[in-house]
Amino acid sequence: MNPERPEQQRYEIRVQGRLDQRWSAWFDGLDLTSDGDGTTTIHGPVVDQAALHGVLQKLRDTGLSVISVVRVPAGPARGTTSRSS
Repeated sequence: MNPERPEQQRYEIRVQGRLDQRWSAWFDGLDLTSDGDGTTTIHGPVVDQAALHGVLQKLRDTGLSVISVVRVPAGPARGTTSRSS
């Protein structure tokens, strides 16, 4: 077993249907964004693969269809920009 743990990965999970921010706590504090096309994007850091599978199981329990699961590369937080000299 490797004593070093990788940093949390950020994910964006897109589902068909609308969930408002009140569901955030149920999805382990991830942020929810309702998109204009009738979908919801659930996004934020996920501790490990087991936690990701837990979120996906919760989605299964809601009956919403998962459209995509994307790991977001590490980088500046949303709303910030990065400059190189």
